[in-house]
Amino acid sequence: MNRDPEIFGRVAVVMGGWANEREVSLRSGTTVLSALQTAGVDAHPIDLQQPDLLQQLTGFDRVFNCVHGRGGEDGQLPGALELLGLPCTGSGVLGAALAMDKHRTKLLWRGMNLPTPDWLLLRSTEDLTQAITQIGLPLMVKAALEGSSIGVSRVQDATQLADAWHDARACNSHVIAEQYVPGTEYTVSILGTRALPLVRLETDRAFYDHTAKYQTGHTRHQIPCGLDAALEQQIQTLCLQAFQALDCHGWGRVDVMLDQAQQPWLIEVNTVPGMTELSLVPQAAAAIGLDVTGLVLEILAQTLAQPDGTA
Repeated sequence: MNRDPEIFGRVAVVMGGWANEREVSLRSGTTVLSALQTAGVDAHPIDLQQPDLLQQLTGFDRVFNCVHGRGGEDGQLPGALELLGLPCTGSGVLGAALAMDKHRTKLLWRGMNLPTPDWLLLRSTEDLTQAITQIGLPLMVKAALEGSSIGVSRVQDATQLADAWHDARACNSHVIAEQYVPGTEYTVSILGTRALPLVRLETDRAFYDHTAKYQTGHTRHQIPCGLDAALEQQIQTLCLQAFQALDCHGWGRVDVMLDQAQQPWLIEVNTVPGMTELSLVPQAAAAIGLDVTGLVLEILAQTLAQPDGTA
């Protein structure tokens, strides 16, 4: 993409915040900031955690949202920026809020007959027995409002379930039990209206947990993913449909499991994916010849088409 960097004006790269993913967000934000500055964009770092955030954003022309988790990825930051008339990268209030809530994401997908593993909302200890009866073991327990696999456990037997539920509740979130899908995990990056090549995830951990995502040596990312072209295209189409069903747009990532019968199962959507050295979206972009600088410029350019954009 050949664009005069001055067309973007003054850009705030908002990162950090107060959620459990703060440190990862700072790493992502630093990557994006460096790439934009390298391209000649007048970009500046802003920490969401600042009490005078909205005043800090005075004088900026647009925002690159790098805040993972609550506060930035759940619709709060896009909503505030919409009131200020500041174009922002990524999904708006509705899409961000829906995608951040795993329970409501799955409710919507189930209503549209999109394939997602069975699940149960765990409101109390009385629901734990029902989860085993309804879903079976093993199963996944998840804090519904967290990302980066925070508050996620794989439960092998009934004696582990109560501890997993308490750990997830400690994240100040409602909790779901989800059917475990034996198979291979893939992720599909979304850029505009395009689904990028699939990345196959292989880890020596029990599942693709926080350690596997952010510490080297635990995970292998395979591109090409090894699937035949027809099946890869089928999964890309499904993930793009699932992304748009939540009113998500701009860019993001959809995680999917492929079972032993080659049936894909939608797991979740990330509307502000990681941009660290181990992150998946930059790797998928590289597979189509787009380096990190080109990627962040393409994401930022999407804000020019918004009603308050300057283009």
